[in-house]
Amino acid sequence: MLKSRLFKKLSTLCIPVLLLLSFSAAAKPTFNIAWSIYAGWMPWEYAQQSGILKKWADKYNIKINLTQVNDYIESINQYTAGKFAGCVMTNMDALTIPAASGIDSSAIIVGDYSDGNDGIVLKGKKSLRDIKGQRVNLVSLSVSEYLLARALQFQGLSEKDVTLVNTSDSDIVSSFQSPDVTAAVTWNPMLNVIKSQPGAHEVFSSHMIPGEILDLMVVKTNILKKHPELGKALTGAWYETMKVMHSDSKQGIAARTAMAKASGTDLANYDQQLKTTHMFYTAQEALKETTSPRLKETMSLIARFSYDHGLLGDGAPSAGYIGIQTPAGVYGDKGNIKFRFDPTFMNLAASGKL
Repeated sequence: MLKSRLFKKLSTLCIPVLLLLSFSAAAKPTFNIAWSIYAGWMPWEYAQQSGILKKWADKYNIKINLTQVNDYIESINQYTAGKFAGCVMTNMDALTIPAASGIDSSAIIVGDYSDGNDGIVLKGKKSLRDIKGQRVNLVSLSVSEYLLARALQFQGLSEKDVTLVNTSDSDIVSSFQSPDVTAAVTWNPMLNVIKSQPGAHEVFSSHMIPGEILDLMVVKTNILKKHPELGKALTGAWYETMKVMHSDSKQGIAARTAMAKASGTDLANYDQQLKTTHMFYTAQEALKETTSPRLKETMSLIARFSYDHGLLGDGAPSAGYIGIQTPAGVYGDKGNIKFRFDPTFMNLAASGKL
């Protein structure tokens, strides 16, 4: 009897505590973040699987759900539509999809630039000039088309000299295996697979335009203003992961091995991809790139390409229609800023204040 009464008393005392815990768990802000497979974005998968991402989310009393979306462009479309608070994407895609749709977005982490991870491959031909008159498979209106346009400029050619065939990144490898497909533009890991096929020759790569194709973590600006803890948690998790993967220790090798497996390859191939990815392994390196006047110049190039291809919206009167804020200044309309390079959280990481 005494035991029964004691149990009832303890149970009664526990109810408010349990309710409080349930309320706290329910009240914890939750954020959905999208990512897709690419050499420079595989660290996000490792951050999640290793518990690093959860550790930083717990530090700031938030929950972060990291979701892989197989189709890269679809991941950005879903971000733009409101399904995700943040998403990995390139600088060009951040401008032409969410920003062009009126979604104010901030790049909080400049993770790397493609230094050969994007390329043009011809079948049976070894010179870029041989691309003239060919049908070229690529993800239309993406960085692949930007790379192609820049490559053609080097040859005194234009996109009018080729025929573009829109092909999703998930289908690009299988399409190149067809005898009818003789040219393709894509990024790693698909690029390495295509280059390994018989008769394939890479004739141009992003190594020729360093710093122009940047890979970012982008978060909606309004969410970031209301919840700066999200930016802190993501940035803290990123640079802890960078420190691990950049090491040649057993932990570093294990981390890169896990990233390789998650991207469908092995460690040797993934390490090869990293050689053509200019990773910013520290916040200091990332800040140097982000605060450089070169960033504003790069974005002006991309804005002009995007305007010429109708990617800034039907009503865009000029390449500067959308304002792009960089630490070196604003390119475009200061009254219509929709894309921001925000160094706040990288600064915190660099100064050890996260």
